[in-house]
Amino acid sequence: MKVLVIDDEERFARLVAEELKDAGHETTVRTGGAEAAREAGAGYDVVITDLKMTPVDGIAVLESVKAASPETEVIVMTAFGAVDTAVEAMKKGAADFITKPFAMDQLRLRLERIAEKLALRRENRALRSEADRLGEMVGASAAMKKVRDLVEKVAPSDTSVLILGESGVGKELVARLIHRQSGRAGRPLVVVHAAALPETLLESELFGYEKGAFTGANARKPGRVEAADGGTLFLDEIGEISPAFQVKLLRFVQEKTFVRLGGNQTLKVDTRVVAATNRDLGTEVRDGRFREDLYYRLAVFPITVPPLRERKTDLPALCGHILTRLGAAPDLGASVMELVSDHDWPGNVRELENVLERALILSGGGTIAPQHIQLPEPVLVRASPGTAKPGGLSSVSQAGPLHEMERQMLEDALRKSGGNKSKAAKLLGITRRMLYTKLERHGLARDEAADAE
Repeated sequence: MKVLVIDDEERFARLVAEELKDAGHETTVRTGGAEAAREAGAGYDVVITDLKMTPVDGIAVLESVKAASPETEVIVMTAFGAVDTAVEAMKKGAADFITKPFAMDQLRLRLERIAEKLALRRENRALRSEADRLGEMVGASAAMKKVRDLVEKVAPSDTSVLILGESGVGKELVARLIHRQSGRAGRPLVVVHAAALPETLLESELFGYEKGAFTGANARKPGRVEAADGGTLFLDEIGEISPAFQVKLLRFVQEKTFVRLGGNQTLKVDTRVVAATNRDLGTEVRDGRFREDLYYRLAVFPITVPPLRERKTDLPALCGHILTRLGAAPDLGASVMELVSDHDWPGNVRELENVLERALILSGGGTIAPQHIQLPEPVLVRASPGTAKPGGLSSVSQAGPLHEMERQMLEDALRKSGGNKSKAAKLLGITRRMLYTKLERHGLARDEAADAE
């Protein structure tokens, strides 16, 4: 961080600055309040100022800093016995105070807390910017209207929300909208991707740790739940956490209390919990992989985000929205839209974004033509329970045993449907156009006589 140290005792100020420089901060020293006050808006992350200075004291410096740069944090240094003045400084916007004489570890710890606060502020600003960029959820289909209605109903409350849906459907966007439309919108939205962290790191990341909790824990570190105090904690991929950690998480979700790793003090926060998963948690509970009590605590208000294949009427609006965001003309020709509409989009909106961005590059920034739409090579996948039609066939690669398996499935469907391709497509859970493409790939598109509905 960029730190300004102000003290009329130059030797002391330089000692503090050198210690902080060794800790990785960029430091500047000023030995008078008047000079420092003139630099109040110079882009410092933190100003550390003594209170007792003449002719311009620390309170005046604080007021100048906050007037010129409200987001700059101020730590005031005060002699023992002048705590009342320090309290006055806190009321005027100081982030913290420290009493002289102090150990440098004490100051470094305060700076670490401020660094985390600034990082969260930047992250929250980025999240708000991203949400503003994306706007409201795109689509006028009945399925998306239902999602929007549910968000509007639950957002003003503090109820726990569980967002369900396949990967790429926009679960995090729904969580952001819930936060933005809640009374906590002015406080942080803290995102934790549970699957990205091993269990031991997940606990320390969420709940923080005390000094000495483990090797390398040289100072106390608050966790993400503390950072979300007053705001919203979004736990993404909640279905990936281990049964052992589920016990600890249950207590937090239930009581909003926790204990830092290596500590014994029970702490309490005012945090709303929103979770998301692409797993079928009902099945996970029945199979003993997810605690039933935690499931019911999280799923007080479930919201299911539909896959893109179930709301294809939203595709024109989605494509236009994505292309506009990429700086391109929002309209696609009829032939391109036909290609886009015939695909089942197993990767959902995320896959659509990638395909359109690739198409825009291939078109040289000009008009997107059918040859620019390069759909991902299909993979043989039976859709997971609850995510597609029973027997749904995604796409498959064109080599090896998987290719043969797909051919066998196509032949079975044709036999069961008596050669009626419309019925065969329904049995496989794919579109008729996609069926024809697969039949041609396998040399099975010979008999066109049985195409009647």
